[in-house]
Amino acid sequence: MAKTSKNMLDEARASIKQIDIDEARRLIDQPGTVLIDVRESDEWRQGHIPQAVAIPRGFLELRVEEKVPDHHTPVILQCASGTRSLLAARTLSELGYDNVYNLTGGFNAWKDRGLPWTADRNFTADEITRYSRHFVIPEVGEKGQAKLLDSKVLILGTGALGSPTALYLAAAGVGTIGLVDFDVVDLSNLQRQIIHTTDRVGMLKTESAQKSINALNPAIKVIRHDVRLSSENVMEIIKNYDVVINCGDNFPTRYLINDACVFAKKPLVDGAIFRFEGNATVFNPAAGGPCYRCLYPEPAPPDMAPSCAEAGVLGALPGVIGSIEALEAIKLLIGAGKSLAGKMVYFDTLSADYVRVLKIRRNPECPVCSDHPTQTTLIDYEAFCGLAPAGTSAGEMANGHAAAAAGR
Repeated sequence: MAKTSKNMLDEARASIKQIDIDEARRLIDQPGTVLIDVRESDEWRQGHIPQAVAIPRGFLELRVEEKVPDHHTPVILQCASGTRSLLAARTLSELGYDNVYNLTGGFNAWKDRGLPWTADRNFTADEITRYSRHFVIPEVGEKGQAKLLDSKVLILGTGALGSPTALYLAAAGVGTIGLVDFDVVDLSNLQRQIIHTTDRVGMLKTESAQKSINALNPAIKVIRHDVRLSSENVMEIIKNYDVVINCGDNFPTRYLINDACVFAKKPLVDGAIFRFEGNATVFNPAAGGPCYRCLYPEPAPPDMAPSCAEAGVLGALPGVIGSIEALEAIKLLIGAGKSLAGKMVYFDTLSADYVRVLKIRRNPECPVCSDHPTQTTLIDYEAFCGLAPAGTSAGEMANGHAAAAAGR
């Protein structure tokens, strides 16, 4: 005789321990207990128990070991009323979990008791569709996407590195993107600066970038800073942003933004390119990592810093480094994984080795980020770098700095 749904539920009740809300609360308060909500995403979005982990019933078998690798862990299953979670609990038992419980009454009973619950961001229909691939990644999910939408990122430079960085952040749904640049689009830029187009030659780069960002994702708020970054304006510009990304191409800006971010306790994602070489890292002394000054206390001589026009850069290379910068910023914003703080990804695309990961140590005598800094204010970085006030371009990766990075 074929089994009915009633037969299945009766068998599950006989094999799975049923617990009421009071017992569930006692278990939840014990270290190590995991509460899994097996309702669908739209139900979770409308409200859930704060301690719960969301794994929709249809994905339980595929994802449960990511959240609960130890099969002896106490696991409470919960749905809206206790029926779906009962069947889910039996599934976990069949998978070898030996400490499984089902919460009778589920989330509805929890709410009816007046116990604490929370509701996540209510995404629009467009957002649900647009970010659907993020929602299914456990490390991102709806919570991570909500963080991205509420985040503010400042990008210094809308050229070669700024192009992929800005586009990928916009595509990911970073709600506010600030752009700092005072230059205009030139025909020679288009070999590598993919955020700009031929019909925008002569247009301010920030304006051109804004058009591309909003064409890709109209909901993104773009704040343009059409200025040359200086010691007089940098602190005011960066103060409202969560993460700063350096996509600039000269030494004075690198040292200026590093020191400003150290003083403001802002994480700084940094990238650089030169011909076929590039690197990316994260400077975040507030979290215990090094800063740019730990790696390069003094700038390379100006004659070791050829401009992009003088040295050249392969057009596809910025796509690699800029994408890494965007990725590191996203990880910082959602709190996923480990950042590149203390490490540098170094690319030599003509080499058979191609990629190396270099360690960067914090300098205990760093003039800016050490426990006893000797520099506590912003200085004249043009003079510090031995450049004229107009700014001698350092190219998108100084040869001297590339060699220094490779040797560390």
